[in-house]
Amino acid sequence: MMATKEVPLLILREADDSTKEWGLVGDSVTLGREPDNDVVLPDRQVSRYHARIERQGPHFVLSDLGSKNGTYLNGEQIQAPHSLRDGDEISVALRYRLFFIDAAATAPLFFQSHRGLRIDPGSRRVWVNGRELSPPLSAGQFALLSLLVGNAGNVISREETVRAVWPDATDSGVTDQAIDALVRRLRDRIAEVDPDHQYIVTVRGHGFLFENAT
Repeated sequence: MMATKEVPLLILREADDSTKEWGLVGDSVTLGREPDNDVVLPDRQVSRYHARIERQGPHFVLSDLGSKNGTYLNGEQIQAPHSLRDGDEISVALRYRLFFIDAAATAPLFFQSHRGLRIDPGSRRVWVNGRELSPPLSAGQFALLSLLVGNAGNVISREETVRAVWPDATDSGVTDQAIDALVRRLRDRIAEVDPDHQYIVTVRGHGFLFENAT
């Protein structure tokens, strides 16, 4: 477990599971592509001066600086300043993910254990054992995975799968072969990173079950 901090932190978690930390010691911290930002995020999707975090009394407030690709707080794009709370996730241009850790708090649990699969519904990104799946999953694959992860430990029927992945189709309009092919492709994508654990289990005669690695 990480040690208690005396100042609030921004923690950046990269796709390779490495992390960087910035202490919020001043009254204002800027995030952007240019090297004179306090938090430099060198990617063309990031604006030169993308976002700012300001101390306002006991609070820290996140603002977008008119960026091209947006600033997101807990998966929602912000249009006006928002106060930050411990554990909030800040996404810059849906490219970088940072976490606000308040003073006297510890790092989120996922920084302490990297085993297993994790998804970000807002950006449709998926990590397995700390590594991001690249290229991203298809829309159908992500819809199926979201359904399974959101109901982890419960069997999802083929009918529920059809409604989540093919909402405009009737149950009879999607064949078992199409469902099985989608499940197989999703399994193959996950196995590219972790071939040793079966995340999606077929429950014969009933449907599918998600079991995360621990």
